[in-house]
Amino acid sequence: MQTVTIKVNGEAFKESVPERLLLVDFLRERLALTGTHVACTHEGVCGACTVHLDGDAVKSCLMLAVQADGHEITTVEGLAKGDELTALQKAFREEHGLQCGFCTPGILMNMTDFLKHNPNPTDDEIRMGLIGNLCRCTGYVHIVRAVRTAAKMLAASAA
Repeated sequence: MQTVTIKVNGEAFKESVPERLLLVDFLRERLALTGTHVACTHEGVCGACTVHLDGDAVKSCLMLAVQADGHEITTVEGLAKGDELTALQKAFREEHGLQCGFCTPGILMNMTDFLKHNPNPTDDEIRMGLIGNLCRCTGYVHIVRAVRTAAKMLAASAA
């Protein structure tokens, strides 16, 4: 067992964890933050477990909880500010960017980081950015449209 101190969605947690506990399991089982999903049985291919580590998107099923010691994690539960959704969350709602919703938290986390680095992406760039996220319900058309809409909303709010 090892003691870790991790800030998650702005709240500090100090926990004793097994050295081999995955970050995704720490978030889901220890902190009950179940918006971070597991779909590929911890192989890192689906993107459903994507969270932000110090502001950068990472797959939490490929990271140990002890590796997050001293870092700040944001999960999908921490994206919105109170009841105010982010531009990307609003765009997903407006553009029907989800169907069953299982992959949506990981896509939101990945695309939030993507838009931070690429605020005016082309559709092809958005598709490339989505490579690490699997959605079994859609052809990604509405997801790409939602990311494009969010980029426009962010640009308008920055102007």
